[in-house]
Amino acid sequence: MSDRSHFTYRPARDELAYTFGGRIPVAHVRSGDVFTVHTEDCFGGRVRGPADLPSQVCAMPYLNPVSGPFFIEDAEPGDTLAVHIAAIEPARGWGVSATFPYFGALTSTPHTTTLQPPLDERVWVYDIDPSAGIVRYRATSSGHSVDLPLDPMIGTIGVAPAAMESRATIVPDQHGGNLDTPELRAGTTLYLGVNVHGALLALGDGHARQGHGEACGVAVEIATVTTLAVDVIKGDLPTTWPRLETDTALMSVGCARPLEDAYRIAHQDLTTWTVDLCRLDTLDAYQLISQAGRAPIGNVCDPNYTILAAIDKTHLPCPQPAYHGVHARLRHLTQERP
Repeated sequence: MSDRSHFTYRPARDELAYTFGGRIPVAHVRSGDVFTVHTEDCFGGRVRGPADLPSQVCAMPYLNPVSGPFFIEDAEPGDTLAVHIAAIEPARGWGVSATFPYFGALTSTPHTTTLQPPLDERVWVYDIDPSAGIVRYRATSSGHSVDLPLDPMIGTIGVAPAAMESRATIVPDQHGGNLDTPELRAGTTLYLGVNVHGALLALGDGHARQGHGEACGVAVEIATVTTLAVDVIKGDLPTTWPRLETDTALMSVGCARPLEDAYRIAHQDLTTWTVDLCRLDTLDAYQLISQAGRAPIGNVCDPNYTILAAIDKTHLPCPQPAYHGVHARLRHLTQERP
């Protein structure tokens, strides 16, 4: 890593992490650095075909690995870490999905028990053609196939939690984690509250695409080559829950069970963010979001559910950009890189 402003990190299998917190950093990164990270899929690359049932080739709790953590210099508790996703490239020409017994939105689970047989465990293999921008679905019990748009995203990204906690990577919460929202695609900036010295950023669990809600609990899972840029925003702008910014929209993320509590968290955060940023009265902001907002669902399968509250910037009378314009700065920084 002789060029500190742009390096590549590719972990060996035994260097992958399965928690946020409780890990030694793999590299140090400074504000303004652009770096590329190789990530594995949620199965660690062990599921490669229909015969590779996850229950047989994977071992709990070693699912949903992340690459990292990265120590972000000058990041201190109370700061906000801005992470701009510049590019997400599939690392292989295929991805996989699956159904599991007692996992997913349309089955009995340990949280909602019913008298019904478990779902079959089954694997689907998707061909991925980045040049054509497609992901090819093939039914397993018929000849039906269809080409779907390739829309790569990062399913799991976050920092170390507060209070010296170590959280499994499958859990989404205030520190980020397994957010599983398709909005975490290239061109998006993620804002995370810093809880520990150095933040300890990690990411993984790439998806070639995912429907909102991730109904069966498994997207089109892929390994990725992901390019990021980071910046530390000092503590005058507290970030309690993860937030996203694109060129056109602001979004707040809520994680909880039941789903309505995740909805409330996201919309309360977006309302207060709008009040602070645009100097609107609280009820005026609430009314505007009620009529112009969107609520894309991330997942309804993980230990916490994820839902977003989103509003287009064109609806907001903001005198200044969010977080002092860091989204635009990081976007331009990554576009200028060779």
